[in-house]
Amino acid sequence: MVFEKYPFEKLNELLDGIEPNSSYEASALTIGEPQFETPQFIQDSLANHTKFLRNYPKTAGENFLTQAMIEFVNKRFDVKLEENQIIPCFGTREVLFNFPQFYLFDKANPTIAFTNPFYQIYEGAAIASRAEVVHINLTKENDYKAILDDETLKKCDLVVLNYPNNPTSANMSKEELALWVKKALEFDFVLINDECYSEIYFDEKNKPCSLLEASIYAGNSEFKNVLVLNSISKRSSAPGLRSGFIAGDADILKDYMKYRTYIGCAAPIPLQYAAATAWSDQEHVQVFRDTYKKNFELAKEILGLDMPQATFYIWLKVGDELEFTKRLYKEKNIKVLPGSFLGREGIGQGYVRIALVENAQKTKEVLNRLKDFMND
Repeated sequence: MVFEKYPFEKLNELLDGIEPNSSYEASALTIGEPQFETPQFIQDSLANHTKFLRNYPKTAGENFLTQAMIEFVNKRFDVKLEENQIIPCFGTREVLFNFPQFYLFDKANPTIAFTNPFYQIYEGAAIASRAEVVHINLTKENDYKAILDDETLKKCDLVVLNYPNNPTSANMSKEELALWVKKALEFDFVLINDECYSEIYFDEKNKPCSLLEASIYAGNSEFKNVLVLNSISKRSSAPGLRSGFIAGDADILKDYMKYRTYIGCAAPIPLQYAAATAWSDQEHVQVFRDTYKKNFELAKEILGLDMPQATFYIWLKVGDELEFTKRLYKEKNIKVLPGSFLGREGIGQGYVRIALVENAQKTKEVLNRLKDFMND
């Protein structure tokens, strides 16, 4: 079993030996980790429940956390879930890695398709599952929308979409996602949408929809073959809480829950209390949205870029992305992530991913530095 090096390991190797310009403050725009304090009321909830460290957490999660997640889905997407249609998880990364292994285990020749470029865990899960991989290539020509022909879909067991998308910032409408739901039913494959950026949006009248909404729109109100994942890491600036969920098809989740009892990924109870507090509050999320919106307004003003519907990423076309990354680091002390580290089959070449996860003041300074570099 051979896993590819993680993108950030590749970046370290690419920049090894390069001395950055020390006249500038080091700026890392590489990782999708919000650089803001977790709101104090969430921290207080964690601190106030440390006495529960003496208890083993349930694999299924505590009921108060499940209910907070159900209420979030209802308020945000107008989708009413039953308790058997959602499972709290220890972040979504672990689910993205172990769910394919669970689901594809008894398939003779398993096939998984996922969007390309991609979050590295998708590929790692495919390797661990010994599955054939089909890349759903996202390009400027197809507006970074997921498209796959019927002949290929017929052989797929599992399809993983990621909208709003990391790294391209593209999104798909409810109607477009509903077509995927219909294909999942027609060809009997499981369809997952990784929705971890659904809450980083900038227009209340144009919010990203969930695949759950699209499933209902497509007439699949029981979510057969449909699953979504979401997380508070981005929305609440709390990746350390490791709180996410998988929701949808109750029949699949029933068996997946049995599997989970063996893998030991239950979140400590104090973290679950803090996570429930975060899931239950919407006001603090708006503060972060406003910050990210300001960052994209600066990107539009300084670099002439359009504001995306969601996420905090810029997918910037630069030509030779490896040379661009090395020179930018050397001359301006800015780290970005080459797009080719996030894709396969040539997808991502010529692009870099930039994460706008700092405050507006720092973002303005570093974007002006980037502009100067690109104009040299």
